[in-house]
Amino acid sequence: MRTTAKFTTAVLAAGALTFGLTACGSGKDSAGSADYSGPLVVAASPTPHAEILDYIKDNLAKKAGLDLEVKEFTDYITPNTATEDGSVDANYFQNKPYLDDFNKKRGTHIVPVVTVHLEPLGLYSHKVKSADALKSGATVAVPNDSVNEARALKLLAANGLITLKDGAGSEATPQDIAKNPKNLQFKEVEAAQTARSLDDVDAAVINGNYAISAGVKPAQDALVLESAKNSPYGNFLAVKKGNEKDPRVKKLAALLTSPEVKKFIEDKYQGSVIPSF
Repeated sequence: MRTTAKFTTAVLAAGALTFGLTACGSGKDSAGSADYSGPLVVAASPTPHAEILDYIKDNLAKKAGLDLEVKEFTDYITPNTATEDGSVDANYFQNKPYLDDFNKKRGTHIVPVVTVHLEPLGLYSHKVKSADALKSGATVAVPNDSVNEARALKLLAANGLITLKDGAGSEATPQDIAKNPKNLQFKEVEAAQTARSLDDVDAAVINGNYAISAGVKPAQDALVLESAKNSPYGNFLAVKKGNEKDPRVKKLAALLTSPEVKKFIEDKYQGSVIPSF
């Protein structure tokens, strides 16, 4: 039976003080020394991250001597802030460019532990069957955080829909477009809302986890799909710096990159989520 807890940003904010005072899942006792006797509390996006963790919890954790607790979050901010303040021990939802940008802008100290999988970014539409069929002036929704917006624009550029200026990097915005032959119009929305915007725009660039949650199959339904070759966007288990040696974290890292988890990912997601190990 699934016992994963679902948390929203508002719920966490309301309970953060209590969480911090009780040091639940913090890995520290009241004196500040390491205490690894409790469950490892991991923040995760519902799909596919929490699903992968639930598979481990139900099938592999007990044998490995790991007490695992999974908390689901639907945004890309709270898992890192909760990891930073000790409300959770670790998180599993993000890639390195996103984390680097987050740490830089918010002064957090989150570090990757082990890379597990890639969720290819894709362009989707309810109105056209191919990217070439997008009409002049078509509106395309893109994630509004700097890393995923740049990633979306690079996807469009790689497929000939736009051309980016030389040097446009991991923080590229529509202002960095050099050529836009279809005069595409860009609607910047929160990453979690891109799938929901499909009925209101001509097309949307959607992160893999949100596409899957919306019932979309990236490997089959995307008009264009991000290449997995040499991708810097692998999703990983992460902790606050200094907690990499937590034996519970080491156990989970080993399980996340086990043959059993690789097979689970390949069988369940059929190419929409790709193991990175």
